[in-house]
Amino acid sequence: MYEFFIEPLTYGFMARGLLVTLIAALVCALLSCWLVLMGWSLMGDAISHAVLPGVALAYILGAPFALGALVAALLAVTLIGAVSRQGRVKEDAAIGIVFTVMFALGLVLISVTPSQTDLHSIILGNVLGVSWADVAQIAALAAVVISLLLVKRRDLVLYAFDPGYTQAIGLRPALLSGLLLLALALTSVLALQIVGVVLVVALLVIPGSTARLLTDRFTSMLVISSAVSVTGAVTGFYLSYALDISAGGAVVLVLGFLFALAYLLAPGQGLISRKKKERTGA
Repeated sequence: MYEFFIEPLTYGFMARGLLVTLIAALVCALLSCWLVLMGWSLMGDAISHAVLPGVALAYILGAPFALGALVAALLAVTLIGAVSRQGRVKEDAAIGIVFTVMFALGLVLISVTPSQTDLHSIILGNVLGVSWADVAQIAALAAVVISLLLVKRRDLVLYAFDPGYTQAIGLRPALLSGLLLLALALTSVLALQIVGVVLVVALLVIPGSTARLLTDRFTSMLVISSAVSVTGAVTGFYLSYALDISAGGAVVLVLGFLFALAYLLAPGQGLISRKKKERTGA
C-alpha cells in the first residue's frame, strides 16, 4: 500500500500532476458553491469552452496559453452580457450562442494550424505534461481566485441568496456579478491543463452540487465541496496511474460516483431518504 501511494510521486511529472490537480480541485470546489446556488452552471460550461480559440491564437502568436485563454474567457463574458442586455435574447440563449460559436472557432483554428504541440490535449487535458513553470502559473491564478472569494465572501454570499437586498443595502450587484465572472474566467484557465475544456465544467459543478445535497449552510457547503473535490482528485489521479487511463477523465468519474452516493444516501435530501418519508407519510 505504501508503494502504491509513494511510487508514483517518485516521477517528477506525476508529482507535478498531482499538485496541480489538487490546486485546481480546491479552487473549483469553492467557486462551485456559488455557481450551484446562483444557477450559473451553464455559464461555467460556456466559459470553459469559450477559451479554446484563445488558446489556439496564443499558440499561433507565440504567446502563453494562459494569456490567450484568459482573454477569450473575458471576451466571452463581455459578449454574453452584451447580447443578453438587448432584451430580445434571453441569457441562456446568449450563453448558448456565444460559447458554441467560440468553441467552433477554436476547433477550426486548431484544425488549420500546423503544430508540433498537441493542441487537441487542450480539449481533453494533459495533467501529466505540466512543467514547474505551469505549476507556478496555476498556483498564482489559484491564489488570486481564492483571495477574491474569501475577501468578498460575505458580499458574494449575500448576492447569491438575494441580489435585490444586496442593492438595497448599498452594494453593487453588477460589480459582484463581475467579480464572480472574473473568478470563473480565471478558474477555467487554471483548470484547462488538468481536465481540458470539455471536462472542466464537471469540476465547477459536481462538488458544489454534491455539497448542496448534504447541507443547507453555506460555510459547511464550502468545506464539504472542497473535501469532495480533493477526494475525487486524489482518488482519480491514483486510479489513472494504476489503470493507465486518462487522469482528467478518472477524476471526473470519481466525482460523479461521489455525487451519485450523495444523491442516493444523503440524509433528508437523498433519494432513499425521500422514498422512506413518502412511505411513512402514506
